Amino acid sequence: MKPATTMADRRIGDALTGAAAIAGRAPSILNTQPWRWRLEPGRLELFAERSRQLPVTDPEGRLLTISCGAALHHARTALAAAGWSVHVARRPDPDQPDLLATLTITGPASVSEAATRLAGAIPLRHTDRRPVSEAPLPDAHLNAIAAAARAHAGLQVLTHGQVPDLAAAVHRAAAVRADDPRVGAELAYWTGTPAPTGTGIPTGVLPDSSAQTTVPGRDFGRTGTLPIGSGHDRAAVYALLFGTADDPVSWLRSGEALSAAWLTATTLGVSVVPLSDVVEVTYTWQTLRHLLAGLGCPHLVLRLGIADTEPAGYVRTPRLATTPLEASTERPT
Repeated sequence: MKPATTMADRRIGDALTGAAAIAGRAPSILNTQPWRWRLEPGRLELFAERSRQLPVTDPEGRLLTISCGAALHHARTALAAAGWSVHVARRPDPDQPDLLATLTITGPASVSEAATRLAGAIPLRHTDRRPVSEAPLPDAHLNAIAAAARAHAGLQVLTHGQVPDLAAAVHRAAAVRADDPRVGAELAYWTGTPAPTGTGIPTGVLPDSSAQTTVPGRDFGRTGTLPIGSGHDRAAVYALLFGTADDPVSWLRSGEALSAAWLTATTLGVSVVPLSDVVEVTYTWQTLRHLLAGLGCPHLVLRLGIADTEPAGYVRTPRLATTPLEASTERPT
C-alpha cells in the first residue's frame, strides 16, 4: 500500500517544484535550456535534454552540461532562499549518463541574507552583449565574483598582457567556425523562428553591428536590433572558468560556478558575458589551456565589466513554459 502523503511531504514537493521552475531562468548556450527535471519523493532529478543539444557546436555536450550546472545552482539557490537544506549528488548513476544530478532536501535551514540576495538576482540576470561602460571594475566586486565562482570550480582572471592572446584565440575560433556551413545553419536555427517556442535568441538581444572590441563576441551570422553605441572593452576584465578535468562532472561544477558568479555579479551591477566559441575549437582550447599554465582544463571564458545604461525597450530572452512535475518512482526510458 502506498503511504499517505503528509503535509511535510506536500511542502517539500511544492518547494522542489518551485525550484525547478525558477531554475528555468538559468543561462544556457544559445538559450537552448537543455535540461529536464523529474520530481521524486523528497528530491529533484536533473537530466540532460539531448533534443536541445547542439550536435555541431557542442558534440561532446560540454556546453550543454555547463548549462545544466547553472540550472542546478539556480535551483539550489531558490531552495536556500526558501529555507531548505539540500544534498547534491552529481552523476549518481553510471547506468544513466543523462542523469546529471539529484538534489535532495535534507531538512529546514535558516535563511541567510546572502541566499535571499542571490535568489532575488535570478529574474534580473541576463546577457548584455553590448560593450561594457568605461567605468573600471572595482577590485572588491571582482574579488566577490571570483570567490563565488571558486566555491564550485576554478577561475583564473587574465592579466592585461594575456588579453591579446585571448583575442587572437577568439578570432581564430571565429574563423574556423565561419568556414563550417553546419555551424551557420545551427546558429540560424536558434536565432530564428524555427527554434522551439520559449527558446533561442531573439533579434532584440543581438547587436545591430559588430562592436570594435579587442576580444570579439560570438558572430551570430546576422545582426539584431540592439544598439551597441561606440563603446569598447577597454575596461572589461576577462577570466577563464576551468576544472580539474574535462569531463561531465567538472563541466557540471563549472556551470554551478557560472551561476554563482553571475548572480553575484548581478547584485553588484556587473555585466557578465560568456564566450564559448573559443572552447569549441580544439586548437584554441589548447591556447586557453596554455594561458592557465597547467592549473586545469578550460571550460568557458567570461567577460566582466560595469554594464552600460540599458536602452529603452530592452528585451529579454524567452523561456520554456513551466509544466507541472509528476512524482513517480519509475525511471524515464
